[in-house]
This record gives sequence, C-alpha cells and structure tokens, in this order.
Amino acid sequence: MRWLIRWTVRVSAALVIFAVFGTLLWSVLNPPTTLYMIQENNRLGSVNYQWVPIEKIAPIMPRAVVAAEDANFCLHWGLDIVAIRRVIDEGSNRGASTISQQVVKNVFLWQGRSWVRKALEAAMTPLVEALWSKKRILEMYLNVAEFDEGVFGVNAAANHYFGVIPEALTSVQAARLAAILPSPKTRSASNPSPYVRKRAAQIIDGAATIRIDGRAQCFQS
Repeated sequence: MRWLIRWTVRVSAALVIFAVFGTLLWSVLNPPTTLYMIQENNRLGSVNYQWVPIEKIAPIMPRAVVAAEDANFCLHWGLDIVAIRRVIDEGSNRGASTISQQVVKNVFLWQGRSWVRKALEAAMTPLVEALWSKKRILEMYLNVAEFDEGVFGVNAAANHYFGVIPEALTSVQAARLAAILPSPKTRSASNPSPYVRKRAAQIIDGAATIRIDGRAQCFQS
C-alpha cells in the first residue's frame, strides 16, 4: 500500500510539473504542431498549418469565433458553469466546452470523449486561464483549430476557402469560417449549405452584439 501511495504521488507530481511547464512554454512560444496534427499528417500525408499572430487577423474573426463558440469567453475563468447547467437542464447532448477547454484539448491532449481526457481537460483549463491572457488563449485557438480535413488555423483556412490572408477576411467570410468549426469535415465555408449561411448570419449579429456590450474587451481594444 505504501508503494502504491508513493508512486501515485510521484506520478501526480510529474503530471503537475508537465502541465505547468507546458503551459508556461506555450505562453511565449508558438507550437510547431499538435498531437492531432501529427495524427492527421500521418493519415493524409501532409497538413496545412501556418501560424499567424492575432494582430495579423481581421478583428472580426476573433469576435465571430467567440460569438459562435463561447459568447461569455471574457466573463468566465475557463469553465462556463451557466452553459453547463443549461445543457443539463435541457437534457441536451450538445457540448458546453469553452474556447479555453478546446485549446487545452487541441494543444495538450488528444481527441475523443474519454472520461480521462475530460478530467485532464477540466484540471488544466484553470491553469491555462491563470497563466495565459484571454488574448493568448484566443490566438492559440484560432491557430490550431481544424477548419477542413488537413487544414489547421485561420491562416491556412482563409487561403484554402477564399484565397486571402487572414487580415483581409470580410465579416461574411469570418462568420462562415466560425460557422463550420463544430463540424469542419462536413461543412464548407466557400460552398456553404443553407444551414451554414443561416448560422453565419446569426454569428455576424452575435459578433456585433459582443462588441457593443463589452464581451470582446478582454481580447480587443
């Protein structure tokens, strides 16, 4: 029993050290790849991924993503308890993951719905929120999110779908990119379905709302 306790403590301490070190490292450096990108690269033969600073992204794009994925991004500390309670009360199967949680999953962990991954995600999210600014979290999300099969980050996505640099994205283009994020392999930003068009219109309205009511202040001046 003592041996088990001793090794449990050691493994737990190692995980904490790894989490803190990794979070501090990526707070100042940009990840050259992620585990999921490596997996997709092995499956497809190559992936399209080029990092771009958030300052080189059209301001509408971060607002569109927040409006679409996590409207209270500036108000919570990584876990949106209100959204989680709403999902539970509605008995819905939809997720309630915040942008911060998705960053933790995409950068540090793996894809899938296992309880182990969800537990690690929940444990690491407050750490990321404590050590990174909201602007850095959103910058990371915009750069590692999957927008199509083998297409990662808004830089690659802007060129892939519209042939433009991310700084030149229009409000409609940004909203369509945000609209495909929940299911990037089955939706298209350049050839949008009626649903994507409708969702993009809602996102444009939402992006305008969070700009007016102050819910974009934590990542945009």
